[in-house]
Amino acid sequence: MKPSNFAMDGICTLANDSVYDQLVALINSIEANAGRDLPICIYPYDDRLDRVRQLVSERPQVQLYCDRTSLDRWDSFVEEIWATHPTAQQQWQAIGSHGIHRQGTHRRFCAFDGPFDRFLYMDADTVLLSSVEPISQALETCDWVTYDYQHKDLTHVFTVAAPQLSQIFSAEQLRRQAFCSGFYAAKRGTFSPDQLGPILGYLQQGEAAVLYPMAPDQTILNYLVMRTGLASCNLALSLSVDQATGNSITSTHFTVEAGQVYDRGHPLTYLHYIGVSSRLFRQLCAGENVDFPYREVFLHYRYLHDPTSRPRLMGRLKPYQSVPGWRRYLSALTRQLTLGKSSGTQR
Repeated sequence: MKPSNFAMDGICTLANDSVYDQLVALINSIEANAGRDLPICIYPYDDRLDRVRQLVSERPQVQLYCDRTSLDRWDSFVEEIWATHPTAQQQWQAIGSHGIHRQGTHRRFCAFDGPFDRFLYMDADTVLLSSVEPISQALETCDWVTYDYQHKDLTHVFTVAAPQLSQIFSAEQLRRQAFCSGFYAAKRGTFSPDQLGPILGYLQQGEAAVLYPMAPDQTILNYLVMRTGLASCNLALSLSVDQATGNSITSTHFTVEAGQVYDRGHPLTYLHYIGVSSRLFRQLCAGENVDFPYREVFLHYRYLHDPTSRPRLMGRLKPYQSVPGWRRYLSALTRQLTLGKSSGTQR
């Protein structure tokens, strides 16, 4: 069922050709569950955009963000931020990452200059599954709206061992306002140049030590939202226990029916394929029989408008446990499920 009054001006995402298959699935899911005419803006992760441009040419409601001034301004801003961090470069070099780690992820910040006054940002590794009316309603009274359980694990939000963290943010702030940067609603102009100048000053005075360099865009967004005192709302905390649903594929208790996913009978707003390498999506769409949680949901939306192109998967099923690169993800999965069980809300 389509939402009766989708108050967002559009949905934003971040992509390049490496995540083409995920991008198609996301756009198809938005068309199916929010309407075919809802505008979508893609922010370029980098310049690998040949397939993305072709996709944009085929979807009249989709645009590729090309404001070079905006892109350069945010690129420069994050370079200034990470120049203030005491150990980021050493940490990145230790894992073989040169320059700013995953610098393209910061391009999502361009949405604050972008075409939509009110927007929902969704990572390319998500699919929209139902109306986001509760999110648009929350944006009427809040500046920033999220819907996730990242607050259960702050280690991917801030450097929790940094002594400055408790001096800058209260325990209540961290418990209620920490969020995953893969899904949030906000407004154009949320962070003005007048706000960003003082932010750099705080970081240069030592607050940069709280930033977590391995999730560079997520830590900066959390810092910006909390440090500027935005009125934020996390529906995972504000909705009743009976209404709130999970969103991550790390949850194993969801049920699936005809491409829709349910948490204890309630439809998910979105599903986040967090931790799944884009390489696995490409291999799957090339016909390789690789497995990962809720694979059929992804395939449903990836080939929603072109079912005849859906690949016939060849060979024995390769469980994701045996696919290279998944060992670290399994460790994170176990950690998150343990956190969920200990809190009584495995989501």
